[in-house]
Amino acid sequence: MTDIPRLVVAAPASNSGKTAVATGLMAAFAERGTAVSPHKVGPDYIDPGYHTLATGRPGRNLDAFLCGPERVAPLFLHGAAGAELAVVEGVMGLYDGASGEGELASTAHVAKLLRAPVVLVVDASAQSRSVAALVHGFASWDPEVRVAGVILNKLGSARHEELLRAALDESGVPVLGALRREAALRTPSRHLGLVPQAERGDEARQMVAALAARVREGCDLDALLALARTAPPLAGAAWDPAREVAADAGATDRGATPDGPGAGRRPVVAVAGGAAFTFSYAEHAELLGAAGADVVTFDPLRDERLPEGTGGLVVGGGFPEVHAAQLAENAPLRAAVAAFTGPVAAECAGLLYLARELDGAPMCGVLDATGRMTDRLTLGYRAAVAVGDSVLAAEGTRVHGHEFHRTVLEPGAGRTPAWGLVRPERRTEGFVQGGVHASYLHVHWASEPGMARRFAARCAGPAEAARTKAVRAARGAAGGAR
Repeated sequence: MTDIPRLVVAAPASNSGKTAVATGLMAAFAERGTAVSPHKVGPDYIDPGYHTLATGRPGRNLDAFLCGPERVAPLFLHGAAGAELAVVEGVMGLYDGASGEGELASTAHVAKLLRAPVVLVVDASAQSRSVAALVHGFASWDPEVRVAGVILNKLGSARHEELLRAALDESGVPVLGALRREAALRTPSRHLGLVPQAERGDEARQMVAALAARVREGCDLDALLALARTAPPLAGAAWDPAREVAADAGATDRGATPDGPGAGRRPVVAVAGGAAFTFSYAEHAELLGAAGADVVTFDPLRDERLPEGTGGLVVGGGFPEVHAAQLAENAPLRAAVAAFTGPVAAECAGLLYLARELDGAPMCGVLDATGRMTDRLTLGYRAAVAVGDSVLAAEGTRVHGHEFHRTVLEPGAGRTPAWGLVRPERRTEGFVQGGVHASYLHVHWASEPGMARRFAARCAGPAEAARTKAVRAARGAAGGAR
């Protein structure tokens, strides 16, 4: 049993201000010297970046669709190890989950899996006594979800606050905070939501500090901490990347080496970062490390060569469309990526970076395809199956992922696609060519640790690959002799 005080910060609907409140709470508690573990319900990459700024710890996602409900508590315990408080920011409205899947992956679902009390952030800008009916409805909808407090947001005046507090006295749900409207604290947005903190530098740090001050003045931090401490202990073990990789190796080979790349020299896996490639899950690097690789970050906007000794390349999500001109200007790195012969795993932004061009700007030309911005948002969870063998997955491997982009790639799939999507629609997408796996689909490797193990194994140099082949042949011969 593990006892970690924890709160889930939820809202009746999107745009209620839960990201600002959750980030402010994290920063306010961290400023008091509390070790705060930040978490985000759902697949979003941007909010966890602000959480990291607020707490100094990696922002981590808890997604019951991507990783399965059974992994939510273990992943939470892994991320919260050594923390004195965990704050979990919800997604959309409290009861909104995967489309057509009931409560699956909703904030309410995750709150139940974590046995955590919920604090409801209510946009009270256009209501008074009706707020009591709203809160009562959310608190009583599912008896297993404990809505234990309210933070009133976007208040217009002291009189407005008085009216709302009086109304909520009848609801039985205490008011734990009241925050006024402050346009200056709004985080800038663009076509996919908030602008990532990595692109804002000092401005983002100043905003997080301002949010902390706002929350400190308007919320009862002691009452919120006391509420967090009412969460009961969680049973079960924390997720462990080394154990996951070892369990996958024991269950099936899945095309990776029996000993893992750690049997010889550790390969270097270069992971794209910087302002253009901000989307990544912390567990991916941890799994690669557990699989025997050394993970090194590089910035395609600034670095003109790949890290020394790169044996594999991971280019995740982000905003190449925003930085296309600067990416194009870095011709030496584009040439290095085009000439790279090791395994490559690319998702969404990485897919576009490997294309021939993006909105007319030259990219790496690894894929014979062109990308462009559109007005159409592609967003949602996907169920997919690997069409063929690749550096990431064996043919037939089934995964859950998500898409989130306003770009299109033409063509959308290569001769050998990366994935066959089976839900909610049937189509193929992405590219598998040689050692390259490139796709729009974001997948959380914690749900399929064999992907990290398989990729790390493919990153071994020629000598290591030959050694591994000899070991496998010897083991096969020994097995036949028996």
